[in-house]
Amino acid sequence: MKVVFAGTPEFAAVALKALHEAGFEIPLVLTQPDRPAGRGLQLQPSAVKQFAVAHGIPVAQPLSLRMDAKDPQRAQEAKQAHELLLATDYDAMVVAAYGLILPRSTLDIKPCINIHGSLLPRWRGAAPIHRAIEAGDAETGVTIMQMEEGLDTGPMLLIERTPIGPHDTTAVLHDRLAAMGAQMVVKVLHKMAQGIVEAVPQPEHGVTYAAKIAKEEAALDFNQSARELHRKIRAFNPFPGAHGSIDGTVIKLWGAELLEAGSNAAPGQVLAADAQHGIVVACGSGALRLTALQKPGGKRLPAAEFIKGFALEGLRFT
Repeated sequence: MKVVFAGTPEFAAVALKALHEAGFEIPLVLTQPDRPAGRGLQLQPSAVKQFAVAHGIPVAQPLSLRMDAKDPQRAQEAKQAHELLLATDYDAMVVAAYGLILPRSTLDIKPCINIHGSLLPRWRGAAPIHRAIEAGDAETGVTIMQMEEGLDTGPMLLIERTPIGPHDTTAVLHDRLAAMGAQMVVKVLHKMAQGIVEAVPQPEHGVTYAAKIAKEEAALDFNQSARELHRKIRAFNPFPGAHGSIDGTVIKLWGAELLEAGSNAAPGQVLAADAQHGIVVACGSGALRLTALQKPGGKRLPAAEFIKGFALEGLRFT
């Protein structure tokens, strides 16, 4: 089969690599335009573009695929992309974390299948990995689905599950699901080539939406339970990074252990900050032992190192 690939971040690049290694001909890759990144804000190509360029695969980077876009430049680029797709010889399009909406005009050219990091219909939308951890889900997985105009509403072609461990962060789960999705989409395309793939409609019950992560969500409220905060710290690692404030200084919290034992102290109060006990903070119920922290301009440090340069005992997170 000849496969057009549409994707942008590392999650997608893992799938593109798997398709390439499986021997699929990839006549075209679509990815988002280069974005400023790093301290110098230099334009950086996406992970997908980097792989495509390194392997001699043609790349297109339209701002939009919607030919009815109000902005003339976006509409023009969408028209050019549409004409490029019509002129490209391919059998199916694989989409993974592309970041642009595929309009009906694109979906109608050839079959489009999507790699989605959740057990649909749970966590349709932009941030399924973060939201699954934040909600305390016991398991998640990857769904390969046939795309339609609705938001992640298409019929399912393959679904596989994986447990969410008590210490899994979004970073850890992201890599696991990326590897799963890459192997699954190869399997589905082989079945499509043989004409034996089955499309199963999504259940009507159990639909939830994984809204895009806002940076403001990363500010922890220690009036919440230790269990809720523990999930948030894991969910927001690596982005946007959970944090709390002490005496006006924002401290990023990259790791924590859940302590069920309660305290009469005010939520956010640092109960201990020493080599013996670590950094223990009271919550609305229960407590957290913080294991990895970072002050502004500093490096991410284990708790034992952090307290050498930042006295916390007796202070309170707000």
